[in-house]
Amino acid sequence: MKKNPNDYDAIIIGGGPAGSCAAAILGEYGHKVIILEREKFPRYHIGESLIPFTFQPLERIGMIPKMKKSHFVKKYSVTFVQPDGKRSQPFYFFNRYDRETIAQTWQVLRSEFDQMLLDNAREKGAEVREETTVKKLLMDGDTVVGVEATDKSGKTYELRAPITLDCTGKEAFTSNKRGWRMNDPYLNKIAVWTYYKGSRRGEGIDEGDTTVAYVPDKGWFWHIPQHDQMTSVGIVAEGKYLTRDGVKDPKEIFNREIEENQWIKTFLSEGESTGQYFVTSEYSRHSKYCAAPGLVLVGDAFAFLDPVFSSGVMLALKSGHLVAEEIHKGLLDGDLSPARFEEYGKAVRFGVENMRKLVYAFYDPKFSFREVIKKYPEAAGEITDCLSGDVNKDFTGLWDKIREFVPLPDDLPYGEPLEAEEPAAA
Repeated sequence: MKKNPNDYDAIIIGGGPAGSCAAAILGEYGHKVIILEREKFPRYHIGESLIPFTFQPLERIGMIPKMKKSHFVKKYSVTFVQPDGKRSQPFYFFNRYDRETIAQTWQVLRSEFDQMLLDNAREKGAEVREETTVKKLLMDGDTVVGVEATDKSGKTYELRAPITLDCTGKEAFTSNKRGWRMNDPYLNKIAVWTYYKGSRRGEGIDEGDTTVAYVPDKGWFWHIPQHDQMTSVGIVAEGKYLTRDGVKDPKEIFNREIEENQWIKTFLSEGESTGQYFVTSEYSRHSKYCAAPGLVLVGDAFAFLDPVFSSGVMLALKSGHLVAEEIHKGLLDGDLSPARFEEYGKAVRFGVENMRKLVYAFYDPKFSFREVIKKYPEAAGEITDCLSGDVNKDFTGLWDKIREFVPLPDDLPYGEPLEAEEPAAA
């Protein structure tokens, strides 16, 4: 039993999927872990379409029975639609995986889903403090030894632990403060989105299908059916394309782009928008380092990739799972040095880079899934694997095939642990 109530085995900044997953595992192992979450849950969040390989981390933390009992719409496939409305055949996940487990995933309402994850962490033994903002990391030389936090009443206090997990999502607390944030050389899109009530959707097994619908200049709509007859629908493209002719009002941008894809136009001709429109810069970015003394980065705080293939929640849960298992071992061994997280960083970066290659191909005007599969029918399975989130496998053969059609990026040199703080950032 620790003498000081403000001492923990691990401090987690952020209660989203990455933080909740890591906390659930550490709590289940009996470690004293706390989540400090800035917002009051449930809170709104974009990123609603899960992909199949969220199954393993969700299963690890005991969430699958809860998901199966939920009212979230079941998702079995993803489909691509040309501007003229011509649809690809759905990429059905059950053509590659077991239909009752990995191949069946969900379209979630993130406010409800994230609340379920946070409550699950509580059930596993994690302490959670909401409406609590971490102001700074506490340092002992080069080593993070805890955090300074402020609660909703304005009270500021310190918490200490041998390891702090930055799970702050796109806020990227550490990367921004320490100058580790590296933007992607090419992936710098803008998103405008809203929600429709009662719009058209597929039938039967295709009701929960995610649709990616192209517009000119390699922009695209997402179409994500949710429960209660709601649909999340948004447009992603270069800012200069979306604001062409001086149009800057989100509603005007959205309604103009509906005319650029016949399938979207048809499906949104029924039902109506809720009237609220959202805008965000979907700048992909990466942290130069995965860890430093006393600190490790997890989920979007480590790397955020363009949302076209809905990889964000999967990568967040997966990294939360991997890092928690490593921290558990480190606590038992008395070793939480940055080197401990080298393999963790490599594993996450390997998955990010595989998905990143497919994203780059998608945005190349000369790329077509159909043409690749037409020449190499066996590529369909590998593409489905990557789209499903099975990203930690060797796709060298697939990339060789795709490079015959379009160039693919080299891996970015990020993600190693930092053994000691850089002088310029200290």
